[in-house]
Amino acid sequence: MTSYMVSKKTMEINPRNQIIVELRNKAEVDSSEKTVKDLVWLIYETSLLTSGFSLDDSTSFASRIHRMIKLGLSIEEDEQHADDDLPPLDDAAEETNAKMEEVD
Repeated sequence: MTSYMVSKKTMEINPRNQIIVELRNKAEVDSSEKTVKDLVWLIYETSLLTSGFSLDDSTSFASRIHRMIKLGLSIEEDEQHADDDLPPLDDAAEETNAKMEEVD
């Protein structure tokens, strides 16, 4: 009985939408392109969120968003940032506390 009361996830796509037309063209050229797959998943997950559903894996959604932002800003994935060499924030906080104790 409860299975009838649960919301079903149905996504309707307008095949004449410019985004969908361009995604289809790019998918026909190279169906294994990671960017096209990421964009399709982003469209699906965004529609879930706007419909009131929650995502099973929000970290993958966030990583897709970050990849698309990097793509839009023409940032290469292989670039290493100077911040990558920094230790985690927890260690930095402990060192700061130790230095403060020495001063006191």
